[in-house]
Amino acid sequence: MPQLQLVSAPDAPDGPHYSAEEVRAMQRAVIKLFDRWGLTDDQAAVLLGDIATRTYQRWKAQKYGRVGVDLSARLSNLMGIHKALRLVFKDAQRGYGWIKRANAVFGGKSALDIMLGGQLTDLMRVRHYLDAQRALW
Repeated sequence: MPQLQLVSAPDAPDGPHYSAEEVRAMQRAVIKLFDRWGLTDDQAAVLLGDIATRTYQRWKAQKYGRVGVDLSARLSNLMGIHKALRLVFKDAQRGYGWIKRANAVFGGKSALDIMLGGQLTDLMRVRHYLDAQRALW
């Protein structure tokens, strides 16, 4: 049976790299955002890649741990969703509420329902939708 070999792609772009300070800033911002969205700790943990609820609770107590590539990407996408909502809705409260409202684009589900699928691509789907809405103007 042939051996699998690791193939490197020297020309492939690296993903974004965040400093520890940037990651901490995103963690603090996401905690505030989740509060404004009215999420439970369990929902927050799912959006953050199914981290332990206790880990998220430690974040809220400003006890941050290591953050890997997947979690960094999730934090970045959540910040992108927040930014898009602030641009789409002049009234911030409408944007915060939009997350939980049913949406025909998502088959009658809310953006939160979609994101609670737990995959990074679920967050990206909501972000891409909002970015497309911003591009219309």
